Amino acid sequence: MPFLSDTLSRVKPSPTIAMTAKAAELKAAGRDVIGLSAGEPDFDTPQNIKDAAVAAIAAGKTKYTAPDGIPELKQAVCAKMKRDHGLDYEPAQVSVGTGGKQTLYNALMATLNPGDEVVIPAPYWVSYPDMVLLAGGTPVVVETGIENQFKLTPDQLEAAITPNTKWFIFNSPSNPTGAGYSWDELKALTEVLMRHPQVWVMTDDMYEHLAYDGFEFCTPAQVEPGLYDRTLTCNGVSKAYAMTGWRIGYAAGPVQLIGAMRKVQSQSTSNPCSVSQWAAVEALNGTQDFLAPNAEIFKRRRDLVVSMLNQIDGLDCPTPEGAFYVYPSIAGLIGKTTPAGTQIDNDETFALALLEEADVAVVFGAAFGLPPNFRVSYATSDEALKEACTRIQAFCASLT
Repeated sequence: MPFLSDTLSRVKPSPTIAMTAKAAELKAAGRDVIGLSAGEPDFDTPQNIKDAAVAAIAAGKTKYTAPDGIPELKQAVCAKMKRDHGLDYEPAQVSVGTGGKQTLYNALMATLNPGDEVVIPAPYWVSYPDMVLLAGGTPVVVETGIENQFKLTPDQLEAAITPNTKWFIFNSPSNPTGAGYSWDELKALTEVLMRHPQVWVMTDDMYEHLAYDGFEFCTPAQVEPGLYDRTLTCNGVSKAYAMTGWRIGYAAGPVQLIGAMRKVQSQSTSNPCSVSQWAAVEALNGTQDFLAPNAEIFKRRRDLVVSMLNQIDGLDCPTPEGAFYVYPSIAGLIGKTTPAGTQIDNDETFALALLEEADVAVVFGAAFGLPPNFRVSYATSDEALKEACTRIQAFCASLT
């Protein structure tokens, strides 16, 4: 339509949300669809966190707050950063937003000018490039490979940086691959960044507590203190604390950047939900005892899915270090035909045929910038995962 913004034409709707909606539509029509497309834990929010929200309501803590968060939550973020990473922040260095996505978006809106470049390793979370485009910047996508566990190498990062590079977006453990960078791997990347003082680091640590097989999470400013003054460390309570619907994310970084993000937020959404903020205070300050048992459940599910998918001829499914996703390649299935007559030309046709013919919803790899793969979220019950993987096995076996 002629009155719509030219900027809007540069972006696309979230493919993960689109696949989840398509699956819900089929389910509503009576189909027995198993959804493995949404990045959302199936656990309930812990009771102490829910109790804190109820107490906040009872105490009348339902009014406007400061645009980017209550002091108590900012202090809780500072305490978390010190406790988990040895990083010192003051409340003035913390921004709280309506989910992790908003903090990322605010930072890009506050800093990008036309011509500014943002280096993004692929596969990437679907929103990174589109948020850069909305903010007027240029995404510079660097494809990683399955042979390197989908991890960016220092040489790749070095080659992608130009005088126009403003940000490097980093996500570990990764959505969609689950790949996690060790201290040494991350140190090698930070050494590159130290040679380019114009490049800022935006690190998305949302899956830090979901790590397996002895993998130890670390974050860039922790690994290289020299990057502290140009790193925005982003996180939230959605995944580890099973609080996706509460919509609380946060970021810690330099005071000037946090102030600019506050300005953006004050003229867009203003404060996050007050009750959710008080729940997040309890999430960060309260017991963390459930984190390790939940991670063990996710590890069991990961092992189940990786084992069943790797039994399929034509599929290659690496074992990730964290998060709750796997990202198998379907390179060996390209060119085959489904029983309904659909030719598997790419990962999108594969995912759509899997949904329509086998009632399993996944997200195609092109949405994450690196085909031919698909993403499976194993944040659901063991029973659902077994049935879904059995259906995927049967579907792939039926291809000719």
